[in-house]
Amino acid sequence: MTETWYFIDTEKQTPAYNMAVDECLLKWHSDQKIPPTIRFYEWLPAGLSIGYFQKTVNKIDLEAVRNNGIELVRRLTGGRAVLHDQELTYSVIVSEEHPHMPKSVKEAYMVLSKGLLEGFHTLGIDASFATPEGKLNTTQSAVCFEEPSWYELIVDNKKAAGSAQTRKQGVILQHGSIPLTVDNDKLYDLFVYRNERVKQRARDAFNDKAISIEQAANRNVTLEETKKAFKKGFEKGLGIKLHEFQFTEEQEQEIKALMESKYLSDQWNFTR
Repeated sequence: MTETWYFIDTEKQTPAYNMAVDECLLKWHSDQKIPPTIRFYEWLPAGLSIGYFQKTVNKIDLEAVRNNGIELVRRLTGGRAVLHDQELTYSVIVSEEHPHMPKSVKEAYMVLSKGLLEGFHTLGIDASFATPEGKLNTTQSAVCFEEPSWYELIVDNKKAAGSAQTRKQGVILQHGSIPLTVDNDKLYDLFVYRNERVKQRARDAFNDKAISIEQAANRNVTLEETKKAFKKGFEKGLGIKLHEFQFTEEQEQEIKALMESKYLSDQWNFTR
C-alpha cells in the first residue's frame, strides 16, 4: 500500500516566515501531529539564507544585501549561503526512524534526492547525482552553488539544485533550492572579496559550476510547470502519494510567533 504524506505549497513568503515554517513542520512531525511532509515555497522579497554555522563578518556584504532589497535569514541547516530569487524551494520533513530512511546523512540525501532526480527527468532534463570523490575540489567560498555535495543534482557536471539537511528531535529536515534562472551579477555582489578582480574571476567561473532549470532545459520553463514536475517527481522517487493540506489558524499563529522571536532577530541571524 502506498504511503500518504502531506503536501503544502506556501507560495511567496518572507525569508523569516519560510524558515519558521520549516522549523514548525519539524516540531509538529516530531510531536506526531502531522505525517511526513513535503513543502514547496518561494521568496518575497528575495532572500539570502546562510548556513547554521556560517559567519557573516568578512564573508557577507550586508550593505549590498540591504541595497538590493534582499532579506538575510539564517537556516537551521548547515552549508553555505544561497540567494533565493527566481526559484522553487522545497523541504522534506520525515522521521529518522522511518523504515526507508538510512541512518547516515549521506545515504539519506540519496533517498530524498530521488524525488529531485525524477522531477528533473519529468521536465526532460538529463540530471544525475553528484559523486564528488576524486573530481571536485572543496573551496572556502561562501557561495553554495559553486560546488555540489554528495547526491546533489548535476546537469552537464554543473550543480542544478543545492540542498542542506539537519536532524533534530528525531526528525530529518532537508530543504533546497532549484533555480529557474540565475543572476550572477546580483549573486556575487552579496559577498566580500579581497578586490574586484577576485570577485570578477569568481563570477566568470560560476557559469561552469552552476546551471538553472531554463539553461538545462534550453527553453522557457514556468514556475507552475516546475512545481507539477517536482511534485510528480517526489511521488515517483519516494514511492508515496501526496495529500494537500493547509495550516490551521492555530498553526499559523505558532509559525508567526517563531518567526518574530527567532528568524527576525539579529541575535539569531548575525551572531556567529
